[in-house]
This record gives sequence, C-alpha cells and structure tokens, in this order.
Amino acid sequence: MDTTSGNQKHSNILASNAGAPTARTARNRRILRFRLKIPVNPCVALCLAAGLWHAAPAGAQQGPTAKHDPVFEADTSSQYLDKGFRKLYELDFEGARAEFQQYQKVRPDDPMGKAAEAASHLYQQFDAKGILSSEFFLNDQRFLGGAEGSPAQNRNVPFEDTVHQAREMAKKRVKANSHDIEGLLALTIADGMESNYDAFIQKKQMSALSYMKQGEAEANAVLAIDQSSQDAYVALGMANYVIGCLPSYKKAFLWFGGVHGDKQKGIELMSTAAKNGRYLGPFAKIMLALAYEREHQPEKSRELLTELSAEFPSNRIFARELVLSNERQKQTCCKR
Repeated sequence: MDTTSGNQKHSNILASNAGAPTARTARNRRILRFRLKIPVNPCVALCLAAGLWHAAPAGAQQGPTAKHDPVFEADTSSQYLDKGFRKLYELDFEGARAEFQQYQKVRPDDPMGKAAEAASHLYQQFDAKGILSSEFFLNDQRFLGGAEGSPAQNRNVPFEDTVHQAREMAKKRVKANSHDIEGLLALTIADGMESNYDAFIQKKQMSALSYMKQGEAEANAVLAIDQSSQDAYVALGMANYVIGCLPSYKKAFLWFGGVHGDKQKGIELMSTAAKNGRYLGPFAKIMLALAYEREHQPEKSRELLTELSAEFPSNRIFARELVLSNERQKQTCCKR
C-alpha cells in the first residue's frame, strides 16, 4: 500500500507554489511590528527602506534639524502563546486554552493559535491515557499498537475539530505564499500531532505514517526557509524514531512506499528540538527521555527528566518518571 496518497492534497500545495516569492509585497503600515523571538519578515526591511514609520507628532520640531526617529512598537501577542505552553506543561489545560484563545483574538490570521489549542486537547488526552510514560514507551505492544480502548472510545472530537481548523487556515496561507513560515510551521505541527493521534490514540497506523511523511516534508520546507524555527524538528524526529522502532519486515514494506525511518537520526533531531524548540522544546524533552529509556541510556534520560522536573515542578508526569528512572537505576546496581 502506498502511504503517500493519504495526504496528497497537502503536498500539492507545497509543490504548486514552489516558485512563489520569498517575501510578501511591502505594505504601508504605520507601526512596525516586531514579533518577539521570531525572525523578522523580509517586508520589514522594505518598510524601513521606504521610510514607513510614525509621522512626527503635532507640534514637533520641523526643518533640517528635526529628528524623525522611527517609532518601534513590539508585538506582544506572542506572550499568550508563551504563557499558554507554559501552562500546558504544568498540566493546566483549561488555563492553556484560555491563553491560546486570547492569542487567536489578537492574531486571528495566525494558524498557530488554533494549532496550539489543538495541542492542549491532545496533550490532555496523552496525560489521561498514560502515553507520556515509561510504561507505555517500554512496552512494544502498547508503543507500536496504541493506547488501551477502542478508537471509538478514544476519539477526541475537540482535538479533531481544532487541528482541522488550524490546517485549513495554514493551507490558505501557504497557497497564497508557499514561503509563508507561519503557515508552514502550523502545518508541520498539525500533521505531526495528527500522526501521533492516529498512531497512539486511533490505532490507524497507515494513516499515521501518511501524516508523518507529510509532516516531514513540511518540516524540511520550514527549515529551508528559517533554521531558527526548530520546533519543526519534533515532527522530523518523531517520524524517524517511531518508524525506526518498527519490526524489520514492516520497515521493508514501508521502504517501498517511500517511508523511511532511522532511530538514531530521530533521537538527534528530537535532541535539537529539545534544546532549541520555542514551544515544543519540553514536549521533545519528555519524548526524548522516554526514547533514551527504550534505548537503554538511562543516564541521558535522567538528565532530561531532572531538567523538566525543575522547570515544571507541578507536572506530576515529569516528577513520577524521574522517580521511576532512579528506582530502575537502583535495581540495576543491586543486580551487579
């Protein structure tokens, strides 16, 4: 079965717009908006060159000696995303959604708001199902077979609705400009989440692989435009690691369908996201810590779990996994 057909409509968007310009046409804006910690859009440089900034206030000095310094106004809307993800990793899911919804009010054009809201629903279900745990990751039957319960019982309608909305918003932006970094990143995150949802929650392995492959293509597109958007490495890392964990006969079957996986590459990519990801860094860390447990590298796992527990002391998942990792280490020492 060819896994590339499941999400062909997404790849068509990327392919059909490959020749689009890399920057939007400069607009005459009165306020230069600099998004915190996010690369400046090339149109900012054009605005500066054209002198598009605030006019001097009434009564200000005019003439050859007058100073016309540009007035820069920071775009503080990203604080809602930062606060929301902070609450998400503190397991305050309702609080996280409130921040993400506020961001959507301020930035209704950015699909990242909806993608973040979808993440809050999925992370909450992962918590309820015990997916972010060593019991899940160290059990091949569960890790490769999915969470307990039937797909109907596990269905998460709020996640499905919000991730669909995020994807549709992102697709419109990418269709208008194939180099739209916000649209591409939102698509990458949406497809990465849906891949995890289908694999771990809905037990639709082929569908999950299709989303995984599509998310990989989108992540590469993001990173080709902006290397600092390293949240994209989460989708790449998870795709490589999960596929790399499959039995050899399944990997051989997928190889002919154009789906490849490499556990070591997956770990390296998740490590990059864990160090430099802005929103998904902590998620990459917990997934990486659990992967290290699977790969019999408990020292590396404990190092990450210690960092997570210190940064998010109210997160019972991180605290519990650190205790379990320490207990496994003691048992190993006693057997020697």
